[in-house]
Amino acid sequence: MGLAMTWSSGGRACLVTVAVVAALVLSSTGVLAARISRHLSPRVVTTKYGSLRGQIVNLGTRGLGDAEVFLSVPYASPPIGNLRFMPPNSPSPWRDVKVVDHLGPVCPQRLPDIRNHTEALTKMSQGRYQYLRRLLPYLKNQSEDCLYLNIYTPYEGEPHTPFLLEGLGRQFCSQASTGVCPARRSHHSV
Repeated sequence: MGLAMTWSSGGRACLVTVAVVAALVLSSTGVLAARISRHLSPRVVTTKYGSLRGQIVNLGTRGLGDAEVFLSVPYASPPIGNLRFMPPNSPSPWRDVKVVDHLGPVCPQRLPDIRNHTEALTKMSQGRYQYLRRLLPYLKNQSEDCLYLNIYTPYEGEPHTPFLLEGLGRQFCSQASTGVCPARRSHHSV
C-alpha cells in the first residue's frame, strides 16, 4: 500500500495525525480501547453541502493532545446506476447535522485469499501475511458507494487550520511485485 504524505504545519500536527490514524485502527480492534477516549465534538462545521459534527479523540499519550476527527465525509454522489463510469457529481446536500464518527465502506476490490497459511506464504512474506491478517477485517465492508474523506486535525478547543485528508477509502493494492497501484491511498495536509 502506497503512502504519500505532505505536511504544511510542522512536526506536531504530523505526529498527532499519524498517532490518531494508528490509534483509531488499533482501538477498533480492542488493542488500545482502554487508553483511548472519544466523544462527539462540540463544534459543528458547515460545508456547502450541509453541517458536520465529528468526534474528539484523546489518545491518552503525553504531548500529543486531542484530535478532531471527521470520518466518511461524502465528497461525491455514489457512482451507481447511470453514474457508473462517469466523472463524479457533487454529493446531495443534507439538512440536519451529519454525525461523521465511523469509517465508511471501501471501494470494491478483490482481496487476497489468506485462509490457508502455508499456501499464502508461497505467495507472500510472513510480514505481509501478518499485515493482511490485521488489514482484511477493514476491507470486508465494500460498496460502490465509497467516495468519502476522512479528515483529521489537532484539537485544542478552538478551530485549527491544518488537517489531514484521507481519500480513496482504505485501498489494498495487490500488485506488490511491481509496486504500482492504479489508485493508491493518499494523505494530504492542507
